[in-house]
Amino acid sequence: MTAAAPSLAGKVALVVGAGNGIGRATALTFGEAGASVVCADIEEANARAATAEVEKIGARAVACHLDVSDLASCRAAVALAVERFGGLDVLMFGAAVMDKPAKVPDLEEAVWNEVMRVNLTGAFLMSKAAIPAIARRGGGSIILIASQLGRVGRAERAAYCTTKGALLQLAKVMAIDHAADGIRVNTLSPGPISTRRLTRAWGTMEAARAGMSGLQLVKRLGEPEEIARAALFLATDASSFMTGADLLVDGGYTAV
Repeated sequence: MTAAAPSLAGKVALVVGAGNGIGRATALTFGEAGASVVCADIEEANARAATAEVEKIGARAVACHLDVSDLASCRAAVALAVERFGGLDVLMFGAAVMDKPAKVPDLEEAVWNEVMRVNLTGAFLMSKAAIPAIARRGGGSIILIASQLGRVGRAERAAYCTTKGALLQLAKVMAIDHAADGIRVNTLSPGPISTRRLTRAWGTMEAARAGMSGLQLVKRLGEPEEIARAALFLATDASSFMTGADLLVDGGYTAV
């Protein structure tokens, strides 16, 4: 017997960071699975472009400008989901900024604070805004995008690694606190993925592939769609017995 494809029919999903990369791929994947999607991003033009792509495949979507470091902005995004689509069932938090490579004595305090403000405090504020709405629907799923660097360290990446490791713990605590509300909370930890972020770090995608592909057992970078499919698993009842866990999709990066 062939298993049914994971479905989000009748569900409402808020995708934070939907403008590019993993977030955009996830918004499309959620839409294909039947969800109504709020495409939220600090870059409003990219959020609108993602919304147009989701609508093109026949799903309902709305764009939302979102600053995850501002609680009022987070609450406005949730309110938009409720106003347009009647509620909220799934939150996927993928907002993140990169740090500048530096050892701790040389790491600028402003850089540290910015990475903490977006990657970690943003996840806290977005969850704070979303949890009551998800609970009113009888439960749902929260997915925090962490990283393989939440499990292992990397030289001169103190701020980024710290935030990603902290997300694993934040998800566990929220899973404990809100199990009675029917809310499952998990992290999803990608390895190196072919996105704009790698291009910015390496200059070109070709350079990124040359520099990063050998770090995975599969000897390649991951694709945004591969992470989006993992996010769909966590968003749906396919993962109904999974909460407080981290789903590692890293091509074998942390296996050696």
